[in-house]
Amino acid sequence: MPLFEAIRLALLQIRVQKLKSFFTLIGVTISVMFLIAVVSIVQGMSRYVEEDFAGKFLGVNTFNLRRFPDINTDETEATWRMWLRRPKISVDDALAVRDALPAGTGWAMQDITWADGSSKFTPGGPQVLAQAVTPDFFRIKNLVVTQGRIFTQQDDQLGSDVVIIGTEIADHYFPNLDPIGREFRVNKYPFQVIGVLEKQGTVFGLSLDRQVIAPFHSYMGRITNVRQNLYGVVVQAPDPSKLKPLEEIVRETMRRRRHLHPAEPDDFSFESSESALSGWLKIKRYLVLAGIALPAIGLIVGSIVIMNIMLVAVAERTREIGIRKSLGARNRDILRQFLVESAALSIVGAIFGIALGIGLSQLIAAVSPLPAAVAPWSIVLGVLIGAGVGITAGAYPASRASRLDPIAAMRSE
Repeated sequence: MPLFEAIRLALLQIRVQKLKSFFTLIGVTISVMFLIAVVSIVQGMSRYVEEDFAGKFLGVNTFNLRRFPDINTDETEATWRMWLRRPKISVDDALAVRDALPAGTGWAMQDITWADGSSKFTPGGPQVLAQAVTPDFFRIKNLVVTQGRIFTQQDDQLGSDVVIIGTEIADHYFPNLDPIGREFRVNKYPFQVIGVLEKQGTVFGLSLDRQVIAPFHSYMGRITNVRQNLYGVVVQAPDPSKLKPLEEIVRETMRRRRHLHPAEPDDFSFESSESALSGWLKIKRYLVLAGIALPAIGLIVGSIVIMNIMLVAVAERTREIGIRKSLGARNRDILRQFLVESAALSIVGAIFGIALGIGLSQLIAAVSPLPAAVAPWSIVLGVLIGAGVGITAGAYPASRASRLDPIAAMRSE
C-alpha cells in the first residue's frame, strides 16, 4: 500500500471515530502543549535576561572593574566578608587603567547612589538613581537622548552642574512641561536639565527611567562620594575577540598597583555579561530539562493509551484485515497501515498541542511579567515526539495485526 494511501485511510479513521480519536489524542496534546509553553517561557526569560539585561545594564562587549561583583548568586557569608576586606577602587586606579589601555578602547568612570529628587513643580517623590560618569559612558552603554543633548568633555572638565534625566523623572517632576533648561534638585542641590534619555524600561524590577546622570567632576561626584570608592570602571572592547586581552591588561595593571605576588589572588573583580549571567545559564539548563522531562511522563501515559486503543482497533477490524489479506495485502501493508494510523493520531495530537502551547505561553506573557518567545526547535521537537510516540505505541498492535491468519480473521464476527 502506498504511504499516502495509508495516511488517507488513517485520517479517515480519525474522522469516523471522533470520540475514540479524541481520547487517543488528549495525552499527547497535553504533554506537547506544556512542553511548548514551558520552553517558550524559558526562551523568553533567556532573551530578556541575556539581551535586555546584558545590553542595558552591563553593555555590549564590556566588562566592569569593581571591588566585588554587583550581580552574584548564593555567595557564602565568608566570601562576602572577604570581599568587604578588599581595597576600594579609586579614581587613581581608574586613571591608571585608562593609561594602560590601547587606542580604540572605550573607558568610563561610574559612581552610583540613591538620592532624593525634587523640583519646584513636584517637591518630592520616589528616590532616583543618581550617577556621576565620564562622557564616554553614553557611547559605551548606547544611551540615546531624545530631548536636549548629552554633556560633553568640556562640561565634565569644568564640573558643570548639568544633568540628564530618565523619562519617568521627566513625567513625575515636570508634569506636562518641557524639562529642558529647568532646575532639578538632587539631595536639594540644583542641577540644570539638559537632556532626557530614551525610555529604557525595567531590569529585574529596577526602573532605568528613574535615573539621573551628571558629569563625573560636577557636584554629583560629591553626592555619590566618588573620592571614597568608585562603583566601577567600564571598559569596552572594539570587538568581542579583544575582550579577554583587555581584561588581562587591566588585571596586570591592578595587580601591579596593589603589589600582589603571583601566588596571591586578585583583590578586585571583573564583571561582564558572561560572568554575571553564569548563574542564570545554569538555571536555564535545568529549566529546559524540566520542561522536556515532565511532559515526557505524560507522553508515556499517552503512548499506553494509544497502544490500548490500537489493540482494540485491531480486534474490531479483524474481519477487515482478513478480507484485505485475502485480496493480496501483504503483512508489511497491514503493518504500515496501522503504524501510519497510530503515528497520524499522535502527530495530530502534537499539532493541537503545539497550537495550544503557543496560545498558553502568549496568555501567560499577557497576564504576568513572565516573557515568552516560542523556540522553533521546540515545535520541531513536538512534531517528532508525536511521530515517535505514535510509531512506538503502534508497533505492537500493528505487528499483531500483520500476523493474523486471513482465514481465521475472515471468520471473526
